[in-house]
Amino acid sequence: MEQLPQSILFCCDHNAVRSPMAEGIMKKFYGTGTYVQSVGVKNDMEIDGFCIAVCQEIGVELSRHRSRSFDEMEQWGDDLSSFDLVVALSPASQRRALELTRFFHLEVEYWPIMDPTGLGETREAKLDSYRQTRDQIIKHLKSRWGEPTELL
Repeated sequence: MEQLPQSILFCCDHNAVRSPMAEGIMKKFYGTGTYVQSVGVKNDMEIDGFCIAVCQEIGVELSRHRSRSFDEMEQWGDDLSSFDLVVALSPASQRRALELTRFFHLEVEYWPIMDPTGLGETREAKLDSYRQTRDQIIKHLKSRWGEPTELL
C-alpha cells in the first residue's frame, strides 16, 4: 500500500466518463488531503449521463463536472508539472501525458480501464457496462492506496 500523493491527475480520451469517474471516486474514498483533477485528450463531449448514474449509486456526485482538455487545463492555470502522479486510463491519454511530461520528472501510470461508451443495447445493459468500468477504477484505487479512508 502506498501513501497517497499530494496531487493526482486522471486522464482519458474525452474527460466525459473514465477520468471524471476516477476523480470523483478518489475524492469520495480518500477525502480532500489529495488534490485531484481530471482531463481528456480532447474536450468535445459533456459528462456522460450513464457515468453520472452509476456513480450516484455509490454516493459520488458528478453532475456538476465540466469536461476539459489538457490544453484548457494549462489555460486555467493547472500546470501539469505540479502534479505528483498522472494516471492515464486510455492509450491515447497515456501517449499525450508522456508527450507533455517528457520535460518533467513526473510519474505517468497506465491503468487499462474499459471504455463503456457504445456497449450494451438496453439501458440496463449500458448501465452494467458503466458499472464494470466504475468497479475497475475502484479496484485499481484500492489496490494502490488501500480501503477508503472516508465513510461511504
